[in-house]
Amino acid sequence: MRTFVTGAAGFIGSTLVDRLLEDGHEVVGYDNLSTGHGRFLDQARRLAGFRFVSGDTLDLAGLTSAMGGVETVFHLAANADVRFGTERPRQDLEQNTIATWNVLEAMRANGVGRIAFASTGSIYGESSVFPTPEDCPFPVQTSLYGASKVAAEGLISAYVTGFGIQALIFRFVSILGERYTHGHVFDFYSQLRATPADIEILGNGRQRKSYLYVQDCIDAILLAVERTSAPIGIYNLGTDEYCAVDDSLGWICGELGLDPVRRYSGGERGWIGDSPFIFLDCARIQALGWRPTLSIRESVVRTLRYLQANPWLLERRA
Repeated sequence: MRTFVTGAAGFIGSTLVDRLLEDGHEVVGYDNLSTGHGRFLDQARRLAGFRFVSGDTLDLAGLTSAMGGVETVFHLAANADVRFGTERPRQDLEQNTIATWNVLEAMRANGVGRIAFASTGSIYGESSVFPTPEDCPFPVQTSLYGASKVAAEGLISAYVTGFGIQALIFRFVSILGERYTHGHVFDFYSQLRATPADIEILGNGRQRKSYLYVQDCIDAILLAVERTSAPIGIYNLGTDEYCAVDDSLGWICGELGLDPVRRYSGGERGWIGDSPFIFLDCARIQALGWRPTLSIRESVVRTLRYLQANPWLLERRA
C-alpha cells in the first residue's frame, strides 16, 4: 500500500509507521510535532519507503498537497489531553473533529478510497452495558474529547455513504507500551521520581480501566484493514480484563520497590468526563483471529521500564 499516517511522530502513530514500513508499504508521515517526537521516526527516516511532511491537520491546503498519490489514510492525529477538555473546549473541536473533516476533504480531493480512524472507547460515555459492544445503546456524552470523536465518526460514516470511501473505525481503550508519552503510568512514575514517599491519585483509586499493549493494537488495526471488505467496519480494541487504578499503581510501586503514602482527590471520577468503568467487548475483532499477547499487568510493567530507560521523555514534559 501507499499509506498516509497523521500523527506520525506520536506514540501510536510512529509505532504504526515502523510496522507499515516493516511490512513493505510506502508511508508518508504527517505531523506538526507539537506533541509528537521527531526521534520516534529515526528508524523510519533511514528507509527509502518513508517520507516525512511537517504539517498541521488544520491546514487543509497543506494536508491535501501532502496526501497526493496515497491509497489508505491512517488518521491518528488528535488532541489526547482528555483531562483538560473543559479548560480548552475548542481544542477538542478543532484537533479532533475539524481536523478529521479536513482529512476527509483531502482524501476526496485526491481520490483516496480508504481511511482507518483512531477513535476511543470514551465515546460510550458511562455505559450501562459491560463489556460494552460496538452496537450498545448510544449514551449521553460525558467528555468533550468523547463528544469530538463521536462527531468525527459521524462525519466519516457520512462520507462513506456520500462519497463511496471505505472506513475502519477503531475504538481504543488506553494504549500502553514503548514510546508512551502521557497517561497514568507516566504521571505516577513522574510523581514517584520526584517524591518517592507519597503520591496523589485522582479520584478514589477504584476506577476500573482496561488497557492494551501498543503492538497488539497495531496488530488489530492491520488485520482489520486486511480483512474488512464492508464499506464501514467498527471495532473495539481492548483486552478481556480490567484493573483498578490502585492495582496498576501497586504494580508500578512493586517494580520500583516503593511503598508511598497514597493521597486521593476523592470521588469515583478523576476529572470531569472520566468514566469510572471502561471495559469493551472485543468479540468482533477477535472473530478476525486477533488476540492480545500481553496482559494489562505486563503492559504496565513494560511501559514503566521503557520510561525508566528513556528519562528524556519525562524531562521534556517537566
